[in-house]
Amino acid sequence: MSKHTNMQRDVLILNLEEQLEGIAKDQFGKVLKDCTDREAYYVLLEMTSRLMDVTELNNGEKKIYYISMEFLIGKLLSNNLINLRVYDRIKDILAKNGKDLAKIEEYEPEPSLGNGGLGRLAACFLDSIATLGLAGEGIGLNYHFGLFKQVFKDNLQVEEKNDWIEKNSWLEKTDTTFDIYFGRKKVVSRLYNMNIVGYRSGVNKLRLFDIESIDEKLVKEGINFDKTKTKNNLTLFLYPDDSDVAGNLLRIYQEYFLVSNAAHLILREQKERQYDLHELHNHAVIQINDTHPTMIIPELIRILVEEKAFNIDEAISVVSKTCAYTNHTILAEALETWPLEYLEKVVPQLVPYIKELDKRVRAKYKSSKVQIIDKEKKVHMAFIDIHYGFSVNGVAAIHTEILKNSELKDFYKIYPDKFNNKTNGITFRRWLFSCNSPLTDFISDVVGDGFKKDATKLEKLLEYKDDRITLEKLDEIKMLKKKELAEYIKEHENIEIDPESIYDIQVKRLHEYKRQQMNALYIIHKYLEIKGGKKPTRPITFIFGAKAAPAYVIAKDIIHLILVLQEIINNDKDVNKYIKVVMAQNYNVSYAEKLIPACDVSEQISLASKEASGTGNMKFMLNGAVTLGTDDGANVEIHELVGDDNIFIFGASADEVIKHYKKADYVSKDYYTKSPVIKEAVDFIISKKCLKVGHKENLERLYNELLNKDWFMTLLDLESYIKKKDEIFEAYEDRDRWRQMMLVNIAKAGFFSSDRTIEEYNRDIWKC
Repeated sequence: MSKHTNMQRDVLILNLEEQLEGIAKDQFGKVLKDCTDREAYYVLLEMTSRLMDVTELNNGEKKIYYISMEFLIGKLLSNNLINLRVYDRIKDILAKNGKDLAKIEEYEPEPSLGNGGLGRLAACFLDSIATLGLAGEGIGLNYHFGLFKQVFKDNLQVEEKNDWIEKNSWLEKTDTTFDIYFGRKKVVSRLYNMNIVGYRSGVNKLRLFDIESIDEKLVKEGINFDKTKTKNNLTLFLYPDDSDVAGNLLRIYQEYFLVSNAAHLILREQKERQYDLHELHNHAVIQINDTHPTMIIPELIRILVEEKAFNIDEAISVVSKTCAYTNHTILAEALETWPLEYLEKVVPQLVPYIKELDKRVRAKYKSSKVQIIDKEKKVHMAFIDIHYGFSVNGVAAIHTEILKNSELKDFYKIYPDKFNNKTNGITFRRWLFSCNSPLTDFISDVVGDGFKKDATKLEKLLEYKDDRITLEKLDEIKMLKKKELAEYIKEHENIEIDPESIYDIQVKRLHEYKRQQMNALYIIHKYLEIKGGKKPTRPITFIFGAKAAPAYVIAKDIIHLILVLQEIINNDKDVNKYIKVVMAQNYNVSYAEKLIPACDVSEQISLASKEASGTGNMKFMLNGAVTLGTDDGANVEIHELVGDDNIFIFGASADEVIKHYKKADYVSKDYYTKSPVIKEAVDFIISKKCLKVGHKENLERLYNELLNKDWFMTLLDLESYIKKKDEIFEAYEDRDRWRQMMLVNIAKAGFFSSDRTIEEYNRDIWKC
């Protein structure tokens, strides 16, 4: 950091209180003490922005461009204050003026720029890139209404627009615009920036592109709009409904709009720095986050050939040395393919280049399994990334091995040196410092502050594994966070829950492979046990949070079942003393920050071999929850770190599941027929009790899905799950043992810092 910038920062920090009072007077004509909480939020927004403006940009000869359709960054105020090292000072100043930072933060709108783990991971990575002082930026789209706001009506998910953009916000409008062409159709883009400040480090940018011709009035009801009016709708929603042709085409429009803007921005910056484009790979590395930004490869090749006088061989060579690809899925259906005819409609200028790339692959490799354009004229986006990028990484050890040995084995045979693993991580500053300051302060008291910069220093806690005072204090903090969550749920869901109960929490995107339906079947089983006279030792609160994609019918049916169970169980006086169900409405980062510190049992129950990594599992363990899960994704590495005694693993192994798929020998009805426990739970879905409060169509459809398809093998693992879940609830009663498990999980969570992940990306891929 330059001496001049340092001085400016020091002056601002030295005079924080004076600065806050000055902003309050300028903006609202009041002293800070007399400001409302909403006004105080805008005062803090201005103060934080000033501090970031005098924090030096991270620079370097080589820059990382992290391109993603999603950046689920969450509310930024506390995170920015922590990273700027003024969080405690600000809290003290506010308290002196009768203000509570937590209450003020409620007025901050959450940027709706992502959906689930993919977008949250991208946000964590940006934080760590900045923290490590690397020159790098995210490139995405400025969605006006994000994914959607979830509301529950008549026990069904209903989608509404999520209007989050305010006049005064972290978004900074720039003068940068580009003409983006879809064939002969032109739109004008506009660049907006958000500052991403590192912890005790410099600032980077999140670049968000919008269109000048956006028309929010297109959205008439819910999230419905005319998907054909591209010039007006491009940045309205993240992942518009793709259940029809217009929705598919709009997604391609969005993806091309993203990558074309990114290509123009990158090449403009190379020109400004007077770099030779033939040396692009020495000055830029482009990380393609999942397949959505794949078209950056043919788009860069096209621009270099048509506008920069490269020949095709030169262009392909340069781009192939610049682009790297992160695979986030083992699900075949999630590896994007687009009909060639759709691309010809949206981006006809790109099609000749895609065909040329495919032609070169066909000339080298005869196997149809690695060809970019298949016999059905579908373009495999991941195949472009693998052939014409220099790195392919998975995001957990087991995930990468499955890619190499199964899903992408034909590519691994060709390019063994390209494949590598980068186990995901989380920014523990948000998921510990920000959302659980009592735990952060306590850890500091016990082991010092070293873990704040180096998360592996959390392992020092292991020295206190047998220290009763330390263990009891951990339990006190957990109870504090459980009480806070109970108050929040009472206020927002109108459901009273008992902080003395076990909080069993499953929060993540709603998808069949994540198996929220299996959790629901356990709840049915437990309900029927209680009705039969078998009571649990301690009350249990089952908490869910999840959004289902609007067109994902079965996922919405699972939400319906959970809401039906919530109504039945919470209103049954014979049962609600022992169990309760909560489906958190509009689950997002802010809700997660309240749920995760309060969790006792972390549900990570995806079908083994289907979850690439997961990051919620890391956030829960960092806050002292104990994992109940399959040996899948990053659970495998959590298991290795904490040992058998500090995690509860159940279910078929990844190898067993892969064999079932290979042999096509799994028949869910066989498990239903042979097991009275399974049959009783599944039949309850269409019982009179459920049908009385639920919708026959939704419940019968889910029932039939479980009985006749069950693609993600819920019934295969259900009895094992019931047994292990009963075991973890029993283990909770041995309070000394449970507290030790909490401590071990916290102590071993340091490995999952996104700082470590980014250090590995930089060491092995980016080399900045």
